Amino acid sequence: MNPPTGPALGSAFNQFSSDTVKPSIILVHGAFADATGWQHVIPLLERDGYTVTAVQNPLTSVADDIATTRRMIDAQLGPVVVVGHSYGGLVVTGAASGCPNVKALVYVAAFAPDSAEPIGPLLEKYPAPSGAALRPDAAGFFYIDRAMFRDIFAQDVGAQEAAVLAATQKPLAGASFAAQLTVPPAWKTIPSWFIVAQNDHVINPDLERFFAHRMGATTTELASSHVPFISQPAEVVKVIEQAATAAEGAAVGMRE
Repeated sequence: MNPPTGPALGSAFNQFSSDTVKPSIILVHGAFADATGWQHVIPLLERDGYTVTAVQNPLTSVADDIATTRRMIDAQLGPVVVVGHSYGGLVVTGAASGCPNVKALVYVAAFAPDSAEPIGPLLEKYPAPSGAALRPDAAGFFYIDRAMFRDIFAQDVGAQEAAVLAATQKPLAGASFAAQLTVPPAWKTIPSWFIVAQNDHVINPDLERFFAHRMGATTTELASSHVPFISQPAEVVKVIEQAATAAEGAAVGMRE
């Protein structure tokens, strides 16, 4: 059977979008991690009927990661909720810019810079213990010192799981700290939610609060490390589904 083309494709899309408003959810990992970090969140969202995709970003440059995430956003039919953790917040801020199908953003202990606002100076203004734990390799990619990894990244995660996270960490290109968004930040036009990790040793919680306040986000604070989606997945899912419910309502409103 051949796939629909031309008018037939438009008819199929219209039927889909008129019958379905439950948003797809895209999860974007941060630095020193990959998409498998969302493994505790994905089953909970899928149990509740959401289509979930966790993007595997290369972390080779901000531009590469934005392009990879944007392709995933553009591949979705219907409304989308985009969730970014840590450096992934910078990525979604650029990738969701100008995307009419993105109805909500969720920042999880994340960066949310403005245009032409690199994250390096923000980390200097709001220092965190992670600064002393970063180690460059010969190519200028940064890791977290494995001996310090659990205390810096995941102090409320079990020792065995934290050890696996340390062993499998994905390095971030050092140039990313100086990169600047060249598009309007998505949070200026898209309703946003923010989870502040109160015991975060990677991003200063006060920097997270600054981002959340500036964007006017619906904000939740959790007593967690940098990775609440691992240590408190049900609480993170609760916030994502709040955003998804709002996105669903926005999609219904557009159809009426």
